[in-house]
Amino acid sequence: MPRSDRLFDLITILRDGRLHRAQDLADRLDVSLRTIYRDMDTLIASGVPIAGERGLGFMATAAITLPPLNLTLAELEALHLGMAVVAEAADDELRQAARSLAAKIEAVLPEGRTAPAAGWGFAVYPFAEAARGFQHMPGLRSAIRARQKLRISYRNAAGEPSERTIRPLQIEYWGRVWTATAWCELRNDFRVFRVDRIDRLQALPQLFIDEPGKSLADFTARQPPVP
Repeated sequence: MPRSDRLFDLITILRDGRLHRAQDLADRLDVSLRTIYRDMDTLIASGVPIAGERGLGFMATAAITLPPLNLTLAELEALHLGMAVVAEAADDELRQAARSLAAKIEAVLPEGRTAPAAGWGFAVYPFAEAARGFQHMPGLRSAIRARQKLRISYRNAAGEPSERTIRPLQIEYWGRVWTATAWCELRNDFRVFRVDRIDRLQALPQLFIDEPGKSLADFTARQPPVP
């Protein structure tokens, strides 16, 4: 039996909430007692809520479980990229949850789909810059939909601060950072702001309408054609 299937079977057995002797589990899965102990260590280290110890038995405490899923490599990559983002951006509890979830997934991956040596995403993908701006994404999206002006505190590439009133027009992701395209009332022109350089964002009571030369279509028309 593949190890991933055996670990899933162990979780299925233990989820009844009863105490199970390790020898009974070994007999049921037709493996050695040593293998059961090793599998239990793997599950516990991965964050699966299992109580017990060798010589007494094991049982699962309350937990939320999901049905088996068949994931493609692309879906698995997307899942781990998402966990990497959470691990960079969220509070301590969610950071730990993301790492625990990654460990659980890696523990049950079939042979041939194991994680890269550097780990899935945490040390490979440069999400720190994008993560710093995630807190502003809901406000930006809401303002774009409502066509509402925003007041932002912004730092340029040199770290110099400025206060801007903007008309947000669109947000885009460039593989590493998010940007917000807007009409900047300070510069009286279009500007593309890196979201991770926004220190503070405040929705203003003023709404805006498209004006000649200040719309997203005008900004797009300025861009050089794609070769």
